[in-house]
Amino acid sequence: MDTLTHHQQGTSDGRTGASERRIGRTGAPGTTRRRAAVTAVTIAMAAGLTLGAATDAGAAASPRIVFARYTAAAPTEDLYAISPSGGTPVPLTHTAAVSDVMPSWSPDGKRVAFVRYGSGGAIDGIWTMKTTGGDLKAVPGTKGASDPAWSPDGKRIAYAKPVGTQREIYVADIDGTPATRLTHTAADDVHPTWSPDGKYLAFSRADASGTSRLIRIQLSTLKQTAVTGPGSHDGTPDWSRSNHIVFSRVDSTGFAHLYVVRPDGTALHRITSARANDKYPSWSPDGRLLVFTRGGTDDADPEHLYRVRADGTALTQLTKTDSHDLEADWRP
Repeated sequence: MDTLTHHQQGTSDGRTGASERRIGRTGAPGTTRRRAAVTAVTIAMAAGLTLGAATDAGAAASPRIVFARYTAAAPTEDLYAISPSGGTPVPLTHTAAVSDVMPSWSPDGKRVAFVRYGSGGAIDGIWTMKTTGGDLKAVPGTKGASDPAWSPDGKRIAYAKPVGTQREIYVADIDGTPATRLTHTAADDVHPTWSPDGKYLAFSRADASGTSRLIRIQLSTLKQTAVTGPGSHDGTPDWSRSNHIVFSRVDSTGFAHLYVVRPDGTALHRITSARANDKYPSWSPDGRLLVFTRGGTDDADPEHLYRVRADGTALTQLTKTDSHDLEADWRP
């Protein structure tokens, strides 16, 4: 999960209660860092996953999309998987003691990285697990970290981690070492996403004024380049294999909509335009479809997953229960 929920969209789209329920930046307006130790760690896999190929119509029958879900009555958040064509979500994790959020597929589709935190809110760090269950592994050195993103070659993981009251972007091998800090600013840097060649990351940078923009960083030189302009409210980017970046922007309408831009900042255009808040977009492997979360302006409003073509057509609702379905990631 990205700060777009807790201190950008948490204030811009009218959602406050749910925003404070999620992991937030220490000291950020409208956020709460939960601080309690994780006392029990168990995982029960409700069903194995058989992963198939998706089509433009999203007709695949297998659960290729993983996401986090919580309800007003549930004390914890869990991971689920669903087919791009919809249907009944498959529960992946469930425990009364901890919450699992921010899932990220490995490139080979055999493991999922995610963030685990306790009932009091202390972030236990990044973990990985098999999609068929078991083999749960903590990534060393990631206590307090969020927003895991698996590299295209499957060898590294990028994430955001607190440094003082802000978060910075790090990259480490999948075993957690060596961890390299990439950004050193007074801003809040979150939600990294990899370029298809693994040479760059894009991420969202929020400054003290409450605005945020997309930044691109070259890993070999650490040179940073702005992708979107100042004064924006941009977050949750996802970089496609076809070299386009989709992200969520709270624009002049007051709602968060999906936009697409090239990595050099050109060809910016809007995909969605409903009077709703659209966030957490994720590309399909072929770059023709997107899955994202659509919600209302109040915490009581459910947030559902939707699928849409990259040109904004063929909008399809995937989940329909009275829940908050967030942070979907489409298997590469």
